[in-house]
Amino acid sequence: MTIDSSVLHEKLKQFFGFSSFKADQERIIKHLTDEKNAFVLMPTGGGKSLCYQLPALVMDGTAIVISPLIALMKNQVDAIRGFVAGNDGIAHFLNSSLNKAQITEVRKDLLSGATKLLYVAPESLTKPENVALLKEIKISFYAVDEAHCISEWGHDFRPEYRRIRAIIEDIGLAPVIALTATATPKVQSDIIKNLGISDAAVFKSSFNRANLYYEIRDKSDPKRDIIKYIRQHPGKSGIIYCLSRKKVEELAELLNINGIKAAPYHAGLDAKTRAENQDKFLMEDIDVIVATIAFGMGIDKPDVRFVIHYDIPKSIEGYYQETGRAGRDGQEGQCITFYSYKDIQKLEKFMQGKPIAEQEIGKQLLMETVAYAESNSCRRKLLLNYFGEDYTEDNCGACDNCLHPKKQFDGQEEMCMIIELIQSLPERFKIEHLANILAGVSNSIIKSYRHDKLELFGAGKDHTAHFWSAVIHQGIVLHLLHKDIESYGLISVTGTGAGFLESPHELMLTEDREFAEGEDDDDDNMAVSAASKGTGGDPQLLAMLKDLRKSVAGKRGLQPWVVFSDPSLEDMAILYPITIDELKNCQGVGDGKARKFGKEFIELIAKYVDENEIMRPDDFVMKSIVNKSVNKVFIIQSVDRKLPLEDIADAKGMDMEELLDEIEAIVYSGTKLNLDYFISQAIDEEVVDDIYGYFKEEAESDSLEAAMDELGSGYDETEVRLVRIKFLCEVAN
Repeated sequence: MTIDSSVLHEKLKQFFGFSSFKADQERIIKHLTDEKNAFVLMPTGGGKSLCYQLPALVMDGTAIVISPLIALMKNQVDAIRGFVAGNDGIAHFLNSSLNKAQITEVRKDLLSGATKLLYVAPESLTKPENVALLKEIKISFYAVDEAHCISEWGHDFRPEYRRIRAIIEDIGLAPVIALTATATPKVQSDIIKNLGISDAAVFKSSFNRANLYYEIRDKSDPKRDIIKYIRQHPGKSGIIYCLSRKKVEELAELLNINGIKAAPYHAGLDAKTRAENQDKFLMEDIDVIVATIAFGMGIDKPDVRFVIHYDIPKSIEGYYQETGRAGRDGQEGQCITFYSYKDIQKLEKFMQGKPIAEQEIGKQLLMETVAYAESNSCRRKLLLNYFGEDYTEDNCGACDNCLHPKKQFDGQEEMCMIIELIQSLPERFKIEHLANILAGVSNSIIKSYRHDKLELFGAGKDHTAHFWSAVIHQGIVLHLLHKDIESYGLISVTGTGAGFLESPHELMLTEDREFAEGEDDDDDNMAVSAASKGTGGDPQLLAMLKDLRKSVAGKRGLQPWVVFSDPSLEDMAILYPITIDELKNCQGVGDGKARKFGKEFIELIAKYVDENEIMRPDDFVMKSIVNKSVNKVFIIQSVDRKLPLEDIADAKGMDMEELLDEIEAIVYSGTKLNLDYFISQAIDEEVVDDIYGYFKEEAESDSLEAAMDELGSGYDETEVRLVRIKFLCEVAN
């Protein structure tokens, strides 16, 4: 069916209100109306939907649009009905959300020829009753949207998508157009082969979204950073992606408590709630939608001004598609992602137990994401290169790496030291263990393997263990080292790494791009990332707070750090808290500590603010959700009942180290726990006295590493942690 270009332009204006086509749209539409197969690779916001919507409206028959998302179908159907006023039957969707009456209506409009576009999920397409229905109508063409779902190498692989070709042959052949916003060359060839459209013309648009700004942030305090960012951009629409449904719910609630209109969106919500929340976002009744990465959104909203990833996505394709939902109208779009090693470990853990082939694919996609996050290079250049497109500019001017270049150093000596250490050990170990050896950190595990006697122990003590961890991570990204997910993250040297040790050469590594391990998902005690790095505070106030701390500590016979740590004081010098509740927003200040020591500090700050006419940063003052952690409640109740810690850990499927992490989080948030019943049975009284005396008389901070170094090899790390908890509960809280 050949359709004249003038007719296409006329219909474009009539239905969609546009005077001209964008980029390759006209060529694609002309190709499809000539009844030929097509593969379309077009970035989000490029006008990909129009490439099948307009042909469907002008061709004879009904176009079958195969789409993975119910939300997207509803959104698209509403849009088409809006373009063609007074004819709701022109577009329908067929999926599991419809009741019997709605299915009857769809069937009637299809058989009468009124419906030009039928959106259908691949699962619905396989149902015998639907196949029988579609055999009765004339089909103009099949459009496979989100076609990357076909490929096992795609970021949203759906097994049902690989059956589409067989179903098309069963229903009746017609031209096929496959469309996706993200596909590497490998995924592209997989799609074309699986759909049986080897003769398809390939239409490939540039992946460059010049209006988008890309940034990776350290995930030391994402909640506060997000609230601050949204408050600085009032009234702007945004999407926040999280890894888990639980985090989606928590974050949406936290935003609302802090005066930001937000709603959750994930597969665990019932269809009615999802639809309502989507409509609220589209109708601008709320500003922010918080969604799971796994479920996706499929919302066609042109004026999304920011996309924030609370958790790092599992692949570059996923990242590109999700960030691509910002600025689809060509205007400003901010893409901010929070990154920490802990997120990578979580994603790796999710892969365990899956088939080996699936793990291998997942691991490779994840490593590409790590490489992107940790890279110093232009983010735009990295993204475009991933999709097989060259970006020749040296500086894009719209990513964090181009606007704020990171310092680099020649790390060949450090990398050689790491490779030499790994090769010298008869067994393999995790990143943290190797980093501790080089930094000279002696703990119980190091001592149990006698690794404190190695020649390379402490060979890199000029740097911290965190520095060495960062270098090892970069070695993995550069394929000099290998991290084995199946064996719980043990590190080995690759062939490339062995070759590098034999013939070292310049190796530029990032000097100051060290990411935090990430915040505890269940910890609502917030911290300011700038403060934790000791930057951005009021130096005059900070000096006064340190003097006051010294005075308070002296009167009580305590070490100053026991009253408030340096990061706590640095937070105070940024936030200017003048009430006990505001003081609790500072890092390391729980309710107990705030009430025990806080009065004099907030009085000093209030006086300082008044005398110096300080404008307090209200955007930093954040209300937090009442902590609902089931684990924490269970632990507190179990300790009150004096249950053995091993039994508490077993009941929650934890090891002792994980339980102590939880207990420390509880204690640092200001809650007292009495572990004397356990400590008196597990640790000799003399040992308890020695460790307690160290923290009371000698310690300059609560550092476990410093304590282990000072106390020496006769003390077990678990013992030190338990006594430190006892000390903090009795003295600090």
